[in-house]
Amino acid sequence: MSKPTAGEPPQASHPLPEDVYPESGYRLPLPKREDLDDYGKTVYDRLGSPGRRKLAGLRGPSGIRMHSPELAEKANALSRYLRYETGLDGTIRELAILTTAREMDSQFEWTAHEPAALKEGIPQETIDIIKYRRDPSGLTEPEAVVIRLGRQIFNEKRVDSELFARALKIWGPKQLVELVSLMTNYCATAALLCAFDMQLSPDKKPLLPVP
Repeated sequence: MSKPTAGEPPQASHPLPEDVYPESGYRLPLPKREDLDDYGKTVYDRLGSPGRRKLAGLRGPSGIRMHSPELAEKANALSRYLRYETGLDGTIRELAILTTAREMDSQFEWTAHEPAALKEGIPQETIDIIKYRRDPSGLTEPEAVVIRLGRQIFNEKRVDSELFARALKIWGPKQLVELVSLMTNYCATAALLCAFDMQLSPDKKPLLPVP
C-alpha cells in the first residue's frame, strides 16, 4: 500500500490479519470474566463499566492489559492521573497525545484522539499540522513547543537546550515532568498496540495517513 500524501484521505479499513481475533481486534482473545480470579474480576468490572472515561473500553489497550489484571489496574491509574489530574490544559494534553501518536504512526491512538482533540476545541487546521508534520510556527507558544518537544523526543531522540528552556519556562519543573510522562505513557501504549496488532473497530474510519 502506498503512503498517502498530505491532504489525501487514509485508506479504508482492510480485512483482519489471520492472527487477529475478531472479538478482541488483536492477536490474543479478549479475556473472559469467568476465567479470572476474584481480583481479576474486580479489575475487569472496573475497567469495563459504563461511564468510565476511556475512549476504547476493553477493545483497546485496556483489553490487552487485562491479560495481566494487576498491570491493567496500575496502568489505568497512571493514565488517569496523567490525563485528568495533573492540571495540564486540555488543548496541550491532546496535542501532546496526537504528537506522540503521529511520531509512533499509531493509527489506533490517533483515530481515538483526533475526535477528542476536536471536542477540546482544537481546530482541524492545528490537528493537520501534526498529522502532516507541518511547521507549527504559526501556533501559540505552548502549542508550538509541545509539538516540537514531542518531535524531538521521538524522532530526533534528543531535546535541544533552547527548546527545553522554552518548555521549562511555560510549564515549570512539575508540569514539564508530567507532560513528558504523558507523552512517554502514550508511546508505551503505542508500542503495546503495535506488538499485538490492535485493529480499529469495524465502525471506525482510519484518520491517520500511515504506510
